[in-house]
Amino acid sequence: MPSLPPTLEKDRRRTEHRNPASLHLDRLSSTAILRLMNREDRKVAILVGKQIPAIARAVDVIARSIRKGGRLIYVGAGTSGRLAVLDASECPPTFGVSRDLVQALIAGGRRAVTEAVEGAEDSVANGARDLRTVKLKSKDVVVGIAASGTTPYVLGAMKYARKRRATTVAVTSNRRSPLAKLARIVIAPDVGPEVVTGSTRLKAGTSQKLVLNMLSTASMVRLGHVYENLMIDVILTNEKLRGRAKRILAEASGKDLSASEHALRQSGHNLRVALIMLRLGISTSEARKKLTNAKGNLRRALGE
Repeated sequence: MPSLPPTLEKDRRRTEHRNPASLHLDRLSSTAILRLMNREDRKVAILVGKQIPAIARAVDVIARSIRKGGRLIYVGAGTSGRLAVLDASECPPTFGVSRDLVQALIAGGRRAVTEAVEGAEDSVANGARDLRTVKLKSKDVVVGIAASGTTPYVLGAMKYARKRRATTVAVTSNRRSPLAKLARIVIAPDVGPEVVTGSTRLKAGTSQKLVLNMLSTASMVRLGHVYENLMIDVILTNEKLRGRAKRILAEASGKDLSASEHALRQSGHNLRVALIMLRLGISTSEARKKLTNAKGNLRRALGE
């Protein structure tokens, strides 16, 4: 691999480095390409695992902030923004939370989810503008996502978040990046050069997906939106999910599917109330009262 002039090598983003293992990628067979990609991908989970202490700090901050009325707001561009949108959009149906609680801002807006919006990520001002639009508060948590850690849109948002005294978290592949310097908590799995140079939708994108899975899921578990390992607050928007709700109740209560379906109907399709009814053998109104007295804490309402 030819060397670069010292000044160019210094300025080049870490995410743009060439991967020695894939220098002759275009000469490989399909099987060899896939094996190479698989070898590189296997490294990602291990590298994310090394970031668990930082991820855990972020989860604790997110859960604490939400309890105080704050929100989780992701900010990203391109692949990073699309992964943020994906994670945020899954939280309401999975955990029964409002769409405002977990939000994702992507450079270029809604159109950028399905197509490239030229120059959208280059505006520092737009990052700040979009956070102003959602009325950022000090009790919110802003997670800036950028593999290189240099995306102007994300940097603009993070600078504005710091000004508003919101908690800032960076998810990046470059610990020494400007993004990392703006964050209170830095999550930086160094996944190394990509199989296709600069294509951060590969290992960097995979690491971001894993981290976002952890941030949102662990936060929602800590907030009580999961009972044992069951989606007790799942929104029943289709037949598949209605069937899942019956199985959740059967698993959690030890009752059969018929009893679970009956309790679900009686409760107005509220899984928490239905579970209390089944486990304690009480009426719908009594179950609702117990849940209210426990301030929504399901385990407390069950006497656990």
